[in-house]
Amino acid sequence: MADPTASAAPVTDPAATAGPATDPAATAGPATDPAAALYRTVALVRGFEQRAIELVRAKVVLGGIHPYTGQEAIAAGTCAALRPDDVITSTHRGHGHVLAKGADPARTMAELAGRTTGLNRGRGGSMHAADFGVGVLGANAIVGAAVPIAAGAAWAFRRAGSDRVALSYFGDGAVSQGVVLEAFNLAALWRVPLVLVCENNGFATSMRTADTVAGSILGRAAAFGIPARSVDGTDPEAVRDATAEAVARARAGGGPTLLECTAYRFDAHHTWEHTARPRYRTDEEVAAGRARDPLEIQGARIPAATRAAIDAQVAELLDRAVRFACEGPHPDPATALDHLYATGMRARAGAR
Repeated sequence: MADPTASAAPVTDPAATAGPATDPAATAGPATDPAAALYRTVALVRGFEQRAIELVRAKVVLGGIHPYTGQEAIAAGTCAALRPDDVITSTHRGHGHVLAKGADPARTMAELAGRTTGLNRGRGGSMHAADFGVGVLGANAIVGAAVPIAAGAAWAFRRAGSDRVALSYFGDGAVSQGVVLEAFNLAALWRVPLVLVCENNGFATSMRTADTVAGSILGRAAAFGIPARSVDGTDPEAVRDATAEAVARARAGGGPTLLECTAYRFDAHHTWEHTARPRYRTDEEVAAGRARDPLEIQGARIPAATRAAIDAQVAELLDRAVRFACEGPHPDPATALDHLYATGMRARAGAR
């Protein structure tokens, strides 16, 4: 790992500064068929999360992260069914979504590290990464808050006569949030092109879904007349195929669809657990959950040589991403009030 204290010279426009590899797809030559492309995305997300955890331990990424390990098939499969001009909104556990939609891994890692070379000049961090250039309208730390944003984007597409689609991720812990149900209602009423992806990993932080959700997740959609189905969220191809059907329906004017993608979170809810070690699930349960590993499921579908080549290229890509993140400068505290307004207006220091 590069020296975390090292810094590069400040750049004129950090948001426009690409990392060492701006297109992860272009760096993995063997991944030209759909099965290999899905594996590449799963491997990229898995490797990125592992490197990010290392940077948390090295105190390069401050405040910790919410690891996405075990759920990579959902990000990979859903984004494989989208066009580049479609948009997504994400969650506090959103690195996988951001990467799968096409964000540069180096600039994403720099964002986690709070560097000006990050996607959002180091001001968004782990839970608020956005990249409008690839259709990522933003991750959101507030549970369920990204759903109405995606519904609004989908409504705008419909009003404009466009066939673009919005897709929103949220967890099982969000399905009882009022703003999510309000978004369901408006999306169904106005038949907006929206795909709703519930990532059911079995826990809302440390509370089991069965202890927090009355009725069922699919029943939430049925109440609004929204078609819904449960999908194996550990199988990238199953997720892709289900999402493709939902996207086609949305483009044709059929309105929203809910996909409940079931998976198991391999790691902690948050890296805080690595030191606090709360005991809300047993080692045996975690081991059983790890038996359905998206990386192995998709890896078994491609030739061993292709898989090895992709693994090597992803490792090299992530090595460069970590170096890029560690070498980037921290924001100047004097600019803390910059970028608060879309108009470019700067807040007055000391204003109340």
